[in-house]
Amino acid sequence: MTEISISVDRIENIINVFGSFDENLRIIENEFNVKITDRDSELKIIGDAEDAMHAGKTVEGLVYLASRGENISASNVRYIISLVKNGQEDKIHDLTGDVICITAKGKPVKAKTIGQRHYMEAIRKNTITLGIGPAGTGKTYLAVAAAVAAFRAKQVNRIILTRPAVEAGERLGFLPGDLQSKVDPYLRPLYDALFEMLGPETYNNYLERGNIEVAPLAYMRGRTLDDSFIILDEAQNTSREQMKMFLTRLGFGSKIVITGDITQIDLPADKTSGLREAMKVLDGVEDVAICRLKPEDVVRHVLVQRIIAAYEKYGEKEEKRIQQNQQKGGKKK
Repeated sequence: MTEISISVDRIENIINVFGSFDENLRIIENEFNVKITDRDSELKIIGDAEDAMHAGKTVEGLVYLASRGENISASNVRYIISLVKNGQEDKIHDLTGDVICITAKGKPVKAKTIGQRHYMEAIRKNTITLGIGPAGTGKTYLAVAAAVAAFRAKQVNRIILTRPAVEAGERLGFLPGDLQSKVDPYLRPLYDALFEMLGPETYNNYLERGNIEVAPLAYMRGRTLDDSFIILDEAQNTSREQMKMFLTRLGFGSKIVITGDITQIDLPADKTSGLREAMKVLDGVEDVAICRLKPEDVVRHVLVQRIIAAYEKYGEKEEKRIQQNQQKGGKKK
């Protein structure tokens, strides 16, 4: 058995690292099969040599984040563990990024993973950014935060949020109200993010003044959008024609962020996803960035990561099975 000691200057940092009812501590202990104790502002880690070393690097990374004022959550712990296991503990120092914006309730919004940090840098540096990744990676939430920050800094005059209402199809007619009322349920995630950033009252005031617009993608046709921060959400459900139409709405002084998950396309099988095609067409184009967020960038409940990983594994097995069946069919001929 090996024992590793880690000194911590402030008791507040130890409390932050340990988490509520030592929740964070238990995650580290269970992951590496070690025992962690606190003795006079010094953390003791006991376990097999390799496990103790990995646990020590994890704790040191968390103590560093705590010393920089970061609030340590269970998702932070699991992400640091994944970096340590992959030999990327040197990237932990990159996680103390700047605050993107402050929500209506005073909560700072920051990038929580390396992938999210790169995503935010791409949005800042480029006119058009494509954020591709699975559910829970913060694609839309961070894009809205960046839009609100740009609006507050008077870099843009308007925030425009849009998404295709592909899922509605012919069912749209069965929903009550006018066309706006019918498509509102499909825009709800965008409303929710804006409400959190601005607060309902401020949001409604900006909406009335025309500083904020939340509308289905069809409403974008024929317009040129100047001095605007434009977000296209759920872009995997755009057709190639819709995507080209949207991209050509770009006006002077504007910025576009396109988000989507290419594993959740709801288009008919015979239709090409505009997002898939845009990833190929725009690759290498100057002032356009394509960011691919990964399952490890998921910041929701840990079960979301496991579900995504399970589906990926299942998809790989199905693809392999189909290929084997095709090969067998070819041999019979």
